[in-house]
Amino acid sequence: MMACGCVCAATLVCTKAWARGQEGPVTVQVRMAKAWPDAKPAGKKPAGKKPEGVGNVVVWLTPQDRAGKAAIAPRKRAQLVQRDKSFEPHVLVVRTGDTVDFPNRDPFFHNVFSLFDGKRFDLGLYEAGATNSARFDRAGVSFLFCNIHPEMSAVIVSVDTPYYGISDRAGRVTIGDVADGRYEMHVWCERSLVDELKRLTRGVTISGSARALEPIEIVENAAFSSAHKNKYGQDYAPPPSAPYSRP
Repeated sequence: MMACGCVCAATLVCTKAWARGQEGPVTVQVRMAKAWPDAKPAGKKPAGKKPEGVGNVVVWLTPQDRAGKAAIAPRKRAQLVQRDKSFEPHVLVVRTGDTVDFPNRDPFFHNVFSLFDGKRFDLGLYEAGATNSARFDRAGVSFLFCNIHPEMSAVIVSVDTPYYGISDRAGRVTIGDVADGRYEMHVWCERSLVDELKRLTRGVTISGSARALEPIEIVENAAFSSAHKNKYGQDYAPPPSAPYSRP
């Protein structure tokens, strides 16, 4: 009876060790290609030239079979901090259903609003030291701004999977603890077009011998601009041309 118990225990340990062996980081390299107009500048190559920085590209893997559907570990509540008239970080990835805190670390008022597909909300005006929150209850991309400061912008990408990563400035993406299995790979980049990003969606198979995915080349939108309207769809009021006079 005791021998049987030992065998069962040993089998359980081996099974757990084998299961752990089916998970590990997945890596992929992101490259940016310029979308040149029909009349290309003389002496310049139209593709393959990487601009300064390839950071903040989001890559996520959606499981297509049971093998890839791992247990979901508890997650730390995410924050998008308002500091020095900017959002930190500029790009944040969360799981669908997560709540994000927006603390104001500046010594003046801020506002956070989003009027796009991922999550539409307006947190109103709130003072220094205060924190407001929003729950991202559906997958999508949310572009966030401050109704007071036009230079402030950020993006929250909500995904229905625990397998995601963001590229560093060199374009390297690492997605941790990915189980072996079949996945659909998705890519998002602020400086590209929706149709271009849809073209990059593809099926991938992750296994012990295939954990480095083929490089991703993204065509950059030459017309990209971070300029935007306020939450009423109007231009921001220009700053005063001269300081206020004192009485």
